[in-house]
Amino acid sequence: MSEALFRFHGARLGHGDATVFAALDLSVRRGETVALLGASGSGKSTLLAALREQRQALCAWCPQEQALVPMLSVFHNIYMGGLHRHGTWHNLRTLLRPAAADRAEVGALAAELGLADKLFTSVDRLSGGQAQRTALGRALYTRRPVLLGDEPVSNLDEHQGLALMQRALAAHDTAVVAMHDRALALACFQRVLGLRHGELVLDAPAAALTLADLDELYRP
Repeated sequence: MSEALFRFHGARLGHGDATVFAALDLSVRRGETVALLGASGSGKSTLLAALREQRQALCAWCPQEQALVPMLSVFHNIYMGGLHRHGTWHNLRTLLRPAAADRAEVGALAAELGLADKLFTSVDRLSGGQAQRTALGRALYTRRPVLLGDEPVSNLDEHQGLALMQRALAAHDTAVVAMHDRALALACFQRVLGLRHGELVLDAPAAALTLADLDELYRP
């Protein structure tokens, strides 16, 4: 059995003095793909932040707010995922005049994401879906083994969301992704965690669940 990559035992998680999880017991093993479901305010973002804090050096991060640099191009925003692989001077030069190898590498990834014709368009001129694909591209370009994502394909249509989620999962050894799309969770992930009001109320293999089972997470 693979090792536990993330582990919480009776953990209190929250923000400052505000407690979201009073005593969380959870482990995620290397090689698992985990969908994190629950209504807004159930604790998904809090849990993702805690996971990232445990293993930041291993994690590619795709936040819900995207955190892109609006005045920079799609190329530069994706490239920022790989800053840690290059020296300071290379990164500064890339800001002004990208090397051919970097243009080709980032350009190939952008093409996979349907952004080939937007490579040197500034992010502030993109649609919501294009910006979200740029943020996902930055996470992919990080090339770290663990993907943590907070609604990474929520602005995309059903077919595009499925294709890009599958692409993202194939590029990572382990993944924990928060989402509201229950069908996508069942189609793409091995395991589903369900949260309600700061409690883990569901932890089951995706293959053993139905959409009706997941509807229970969203009851008032």
